[in-house]
Amino acid sequence: MPQVLTTNATILCPHGGKGTSTPSNPIWSVNGGFVLLENDVGVLACPFVFNPCVGYQLKSMGLNATRIGDRRVILITDFNQTQTGLPLIMTETHTTIDDSTPAPIPAGQTAPSLPPELTDLVPPVVTAVSPALAFNSVTMQPVTAVATFSLNSPHPLNWILTLINGTLPQNTDVTNGLPPGLVVTPPGGAWTTPSLMVTMTMTAAFMASLTPGIHDFQMTGVNTRGIWSAAKMKLTVT
Repeated sequence: MPQVLTTNATILCPHGGKGTSTPSNPIWSVNGGFVLLENDVGVLACPFVFNPCVGYQLKSMGLNATRIGDRRVILITDFNQTQTGLPLIMTETHTTIDDSTPAPIPAGQTAPSLPPELTDLVPPVVTAVSPALAFNSVTMQPVTAVATFSLNSPHPLNWILTLINGTLPQNTDVTNGLPPGLVVTPPGGAWTTPSLMVTMTMTAAFMASLTPGIHDFQMTGVNTRGIWSAAKMKLTVT
């Protein structure tokens, strides 16, 4: 099951930039790499020019009980993001796992088996139903543009919709829409049913406010274990 995360892990941002983590309490090592804890930080050698992912702060999803100095050990399955809000890609090669759970175990009893949602290591299926749209700022057409994302997982947790501006150094979380002119239905990022459709509607005024170029809308779906996958819709503004 989940491996503990160490400084030997390969950590990448979505642009392929490699991460280097700093252990704040380096007292437990696995294969020469120190185990990382919640709130440990790292830097990313991101090649993206406009808005590089320069770093990250690791967060625990609170699914394990293992601690060092009152801080949870980070698991390879804990969903984490860059400082720009994009998900980190993390892989380990060692065999040290952590199947602990935060629920207390009565004295003298063995730990119960993990529930199905915490043994689900299959990434959600996330699809951009409309993978590409276009807007002309001279003709102001189309009047509205609609993009739909499909998300499927037997044990869903949440989703995040991010606008990645292709011409300016800016990423924007639009999970709740972006008034005026960008409406997301349903908003909020809650994912409580195995299958979910999320619709994004953009007005001509909103699309005209974007600089000419290609803008990505990335939908990221996360399951209860923290496993994620993503899909992008590209909007070309001319």
